[in-house]
Amino acid sequence: MSNSDVPTGLVRSAPRRLGSGDVEVGPLALGLWRFTGTDIGQNAALIEAGLELGMNLVDIADVYGLDWGGTGFGSCEENLGAVLRARPELRDRMVIATKGGIVPPVPYDSGSIALRAACEASLARLGIDRIDVYQVHRPDMFTHPAELADTLDGLVADGLIGAVGVSNYTPAQTRALAAHLEAPLVSTQPEYSAACLDPLRDGTLDLCSEMGMVPLAWSPLAGGRLMAPNPAGADEDSGVRAQLLATLDRLAEREGVDRAAVCVAFVLAHPTAPIAIVGTQQPERLEGLQAALGVHLDRNDVYDIVEASEGVPLP
Repeated sequence: MSNSDVPTGLVRSAPRRLGSGDVEVGPLALGLWRFTGTDIGQNAALIEAGLELGMNLVDIADVYGLDWGGTGFGSCEENLGAVLRARPELRDRMVIATKGGIVPPVPYDSGSIALRAACEASLARLGIDRIDVYQVHRPDMFTHPAELADTLDGLVADGLIGAVGVSNYTPAQTRALAAHLEAPLVSTQPEYSAACLDPLRDGTLDLCSEMGMVPLAWSPLAGGRLMAPNPAGADEDSGVRAQLLATLDRLAEREGVDRAAVCVAFVLAHPTAPIAIVGTQQPERLEGLQAALGVHLDRNDVYDIVEASEGVPLP
């Protein structure tokens, strides 16, 4: 094969596997932290639209519902549970990933009693017998990882969860938990976007390469900050560098997509094959985000984004 025949595109559009199981999940996941509406028909339409586009990993948490106009702790899980009761055939088409361990106003409790209770409460709200992927939402620094591992392994042994992951963990915290777990850690969920490159720099994505975890990237649009309408005023208005938005817009124009698709494509371009969790509650927006799978980014492009994000040239 000549050099000209070597593919240069970095965006990974193929399905991913979480752990050693046979279930594959799409490169984009449907994030339900804003799933606060109570219209079952509208909620089901959103879920079905995502599934039709291959977004079969559904990301949720017990704490979702305390903001975005929700009715309180657990309400987003309750809303998903209502959809599954009304449309039970959808359950077999999705991989449900939920999280526990945030216990307002404590704020974190991953002790054995609290975490098992949180998992069982999520199962009840969702109306299911087994959570496909259960993640510890944030590290509880006052629970020993051996105790946490014992709880998680027990939930796996009891058939209440299928796989284990972590969220917002440092690499050191992840290694400490993995050292005591019998079950493999299949995922870690960091914030990662063109505006938040921490996982590239702090060892999180390197640890994914080492341990075979799939990164589940939350906020790939930086909470909407990457969609600032005026690149010239971006630094002042959104905290995002104007140079970054200009770079994203240049690539979007070249690829014939909107800026959001380029942002998602950047997340998908890392060799650990991250999954981008998209949080729109508008079914029509999902198709636009799915356009990220057809974006071509090479090394020049992704390093242009990195340099524009950090505001300094790479050495």
